Amino acid sequence: MPRDSENSMTNVEQAEKFWQQLLTAPSLTENDRTLAEQNSELLLLAFSRSAFLAETLIQKPSFLSRVISPLAQYANEQHDTLSEDQQQEREGGADVIENKIKAEYQSALNDKLANTSNEDALFKVLREYRNLEMARITFFDILNKQPIETSLLRVSALADVLINGAYHWIYHHLSLRYGKPQSNDHDMHMYILGMGKLGGRELNFSSDIDLIFAYPEKGETQGGRKNIENQQFFTKLAQKLIQALNKVTNDGQVYRVDMRLRPFGDSGPLVMHFAALEDYYQDQGRHWERFAMVKARIINDDNSQDVKWLQSILHPFTFRRYLDFTTLDALRNMKKLIATEIRRRRLNNNIKLGPGGIREVEFFAQSFQLIHGGREPALQSKSLLRTLSALSELGIVESSVTEQLKHDYLFLRKVEHTLQQCQDRQTQTLPEESWQQIALTEVMSCESHTAFLHQLDAAMARIHGHFNELVEESHETHSDEDQLFIACQDAWRLSLQEEEFAETFSEHLSSKDIAGIYLTLTTFKDKQRNYRIGQKGEDTLNKLLPEILYVLINQHPNNAVQVLNRLLGVIEAITGRTTYLDLLLENPDVLKQLVKLCERSDWIAQEIKRFPLLLDELLTPLYLGQQNTDIHTSKKEYQLELRETMLRVEQDDVEMLMDGLRQFKLCQQLRIAASDISDSLPINNVSDKLTVLAEVILEHALNAAWMQMRQRYGVPSHLEGNEKGFAVIGYGKLGGYELGYGSDLDLVFLHNAPRGISTDGKKSLEAQQFYIKLAQRIMHLLNTKTLFGQLYETDLRLRPSGNAGLLCCHIEGFEKYQNEEAWTWEHQALVRARAICGDSNLLEDFNRVRNTILSQTRDAQMLATDVCKMRVKMREHLLAKSNEKVDLKQCVGGITDIEFMAQYLVLAHAQSVEGMTMYPDNLRIFDAAVQGNIITPDTASKLQKAYLKLREQYHHLTLADTKYADQSEELDAIREQVSLHWNTLFGPCDDG
Repeated sequence: MPRDSENSMTNVEQAEKFWQQLLTAPSLTENDRTLAEQNSELLLLAFSRSAFLAETLIQKPSFLSRVISPLAQYANEQHDTLSEDQQQEREGGADVIENKIKAEYQSALNDKLANTSNEDALFKVLREYRNLEMARITFFDILNKQPIETSLLRVSALADVLINGAYHWIYHHLSLRYGKPQSNDHDMHMYILGMGKLGGRELNFSSDIDLIFAYPEKGETQGGRKNIENQQFFTKLAQKLIQALNKVTNDGQVYRVDMRLRPFGDSGPLVMHFAALEDYYQDQGRHWERFAMVKARIINDDNSQDVKWLQSILHPFTFRRYLDFTTLDALRNMKKLIATEIRRRRLNNNIKLGPGGIREVEFFAQSFQLIHGGREPALQSKSLLRTLSALSELGIVESSVTEQLKHDYLFLRKVEHTLQQCQDRQTQTLPEESWQQIALTEVMSCESHTAFLHQLDAAMARIHGHFNELVEESHETHSDEDQLFIACQDAWRLSLQEEEFAETFSEHLSSKDIAGIYLTLTTFKDKQRNYRIGQKGEDTLNKLLPEILYVLINQHPNNAVQVLNRLLGVIEAITGRTTYLDLLLENPDVLKQLVKLCERSDWIAQEIKRFPLLLDELLTPLYLGQQNTDIHTSKKEYQLELRETMLRVEQDDVEMLMDGLRQFKLCQQLRIAASDISDSLPINNVSDKLTVLAEVILEHALNAAWMQMRQRYGVPSHLEGNEKGFAVIGYGKLGGYELGYGSDLDLVFLHNAPRGISTDGKKSLEAQQFYIKLAQRIMHLLNTKTLFGQLYETDLRLRPSGNAGLLCCHIEGFEKYQNEEAWTWEHQALVRARAICGDSNLLEDFNRVRNTILSQTRDAQMLATDVCKMRVKMREHLLAKSNEKVDLKQCVGGITDIEFMAQYLVLAHAQSVEGMTMYPDNLRIFDAAVQGNIITPDTASKLQKAYLKLREQYHHLTLADTKYADQSEELDAIREQVSLHWNTLFGPCDDG
């Protein structure tokens, strides 16, 4: 095979280096040395292709006999020779081969587990056996001694055996202490659903595993030293099983375990009984969960009645007897989602997620399974290859298509295995290092890396073509007689003089707008000459700009110059990213939506310019018609959507986690703003949505930070089950359900750890320090600026003792501070404080403390004086002085005056009027004051209307990307009304 000599030497040198390390390995025996030297040629070739194999054998030379012996007979044979078993599989005997492989693995692992007496030994046995067999699979694969189908079966069968081995060992040892869960006089088991490629017996070499746990029914264990509820037993079992597989030790890791596909995701119970599982999938199962469930397979299937019961729950959820329109919509949305992810993450070099990658073949097959699977049992297979065969046998897809897809899919899976076997890393990205490129080229039997890339490109292009045909979508076109569109084409493509340009658009625009558009377009053209965007980018831009002009002049002829400037700012930001130019060109509705949003809001235009990923959100049809105003429904929707979004993020990838959260916030915030400017959401509902969005993100950030801390330090030893002993309290606009688009978050962190408590991890910490570090971790996730900006700016100055205080305070210390040291303004702040997320018992303790503090008896005159002084001080420090513009927050008669009045009413009357402390938001505080006969309904109504009007103006100033409002008679009347109520309550303050 011709290769570059320098690169060839790199590979040879690497192999020689590994070879010398093997021969000098401390634990190498004479028998091992003899075996290695007898097979030196094969080993050197293998080492040049897989560092993982070399390093495994160097660390454990005793593996040599298991890895090499079966291949010794092939030393002088051609690489493509197949064993009799492998030939049988090629001819359709996959089940026979799989059963044989599984039995072989099971027998060997059982022997090793038989004398395993503790968890440390269990961890070691599992990891060593995993490394041994994965090294053996690698040896076969990189020397092309087995087809990729066999490799997939071996990797999957090994996973099944390791999971089952760990499960049964842990089940047995837990049963010795707690007894066994029983049902109808037989032992009850926890069933393990393997999802994705594990479910389809198509696991990739360095894959993580997606699992869901379920058990038949509630009850108690029987026969143990300490009987417990089944839920407790199986939760302990699940936790220990995850740890047995997931924990990284000196021997490595068995599998990364991902549990996020379970009902309710990370916030759901680790294991559910069948009835709860059935309720969830009947009432709350999402379309993407149906896609996932197509692959679900019970790993520890024991052919029991319980297994049949579980299958009877999952089957009707996954495979419908009819085809409904929601399924077709889901297919379109999934297709858009994939295209979106490719754009956002620039996955063009990724053989799994990129265009024409492995996932597109999986999506192709699963789509037909969901559409037809309820009526065609042959399409209910977990195996992708069998599904493709069934599609052609049933006449649903042409056999030429399915055969081509099979061939290209197996080619990509071989590439994937080779990439991952290089260093045992979960990667699907083509290598950049030359030795890895050579290894890949050789294993794929290509003459050169260039030839390999041509073959790969051709395969992915064929897959992408079939994928795109799956769900056809129509595109709008212009008629040949559309004179305005022809004029728009000429305006961009021809070098028109200003007079010619004016004549072209004289029937459509005013002379002033024509002059403005001409200048704007000319300037933009001049800038574009400085960009090198390639022929494809230039061609796309030449098609897109006339479309933009056409939509603009048709929809917004009276504001065309301003909107065009905003639009071209967006286009300039994405000029180097032709995928986004294509998105606007290929989706006329998206372009119209962009024009409309830019016309209504410069803030939205600037956000899209800063973060072009928001263009993908314009594919969502609910944009300007978002009518849902129920705060609880909004929160559930955000939780579900965030969960779905974060499923695509590796749990231990902090950078991707932060980017995922920021993208989610940007996209949801844009949706809210779009509904806001279209007047489909009242101002209080805009704030509600922005507030619950922040709550959901905070909850996710807390859970992510907790998992990171737990992995490093363990958890404080006083905790039980899923407790955290931690709570996040929101103050200010977050506490009062009044967040705006640019609002920061005022937060206080609390914990309830008793003195002297430490964490239970190998690296133990005193609990107070643990919670401080947890708070710091949350702040890091929120505050860090990434490519997608900052999640939220946070302010912790309202915690006890302000910046001098601890970052996380004990609930008892918080209560003592509020009782003995807090100033009046801190009690004012407490009015707008609210429990956001964390342990329910700690949140209840905070609510009790808040109610007690706010209900203290106070001297009304002294309180009024304190409130007035604080208001004057705040205005002196924060009010922007201007005779032409108005600061709606700090001006006399502005937003903060209304907030101070509400806070005063609570502090002055809570001790005598029940219900004054119930709500943290100003609108409902005024309602409570009316109920308590503190103010009149007329006063409350006027203050509420003024508050809503001022906040609405403030929101719209943000959307217009400005801070201060223009003077107006309407605004003067509102401020005068607010000042009148202020003076009635307090008298005029010293600043007038």
